[in-house]
Amino acid sequence: MQGCWLRVCALCVALCLCEGAFGHGVSVGNLVIDHPYAIPGAAGAVHGAAYMRSIRNKGSHPERLLGGSTAIAERVQMRQGAASGSPLPGREVAAIELPPGKTIALRHGGLYHVALIHLKRPLVAGDRFDLTLNFEHSGSQTVKVWVQTPRDSAKAVHQH
Repeated sequence: MQGCWLRVCALCVALCLCEGAFGHGVSVGNLVIDHPYAIPGAAGAVHGAAYMRSIRNKGSHPERLLGGSTAIAERVQMRQGAASGSPLPGREVAAIELPPGKTIALRHGGLYHVALIHLKRPLVAGDRFDLTLNFEHSGSQTVKVWVQTPRDSAKAVHQH
């Protein structure tokens, strides 16, 4: 009977370790960046966006997402909301606040996103690219962004 419990415990430990290897996200310090993704762009789109299911600040001190960089765009901007009549949705913000103990969503159709300005190549479903995020206190962290079509097919093409 004791051997059975040891096997069950070993399996649980192995599954916990595998979750980190197969999960689509990363941790940096007290931050957990969950599921970075982008939406395929319309043909000829000049701009795009990267999103994250969320960024969770597990710490007891505030943090801020200040910006980023990627090889697939000339520059990266933090954006909030949606501004009518603008070629880019929302307005540029200097930073995205990450309060202690809180989770902030950066999803398509949500309050915040990371704008990819002047794309060097189109965002095509199935592609992946690196995005380096710069935080005020936690430094820089590179995440792998997966280009995927959202479940809600009405939002399948992100037109910037």
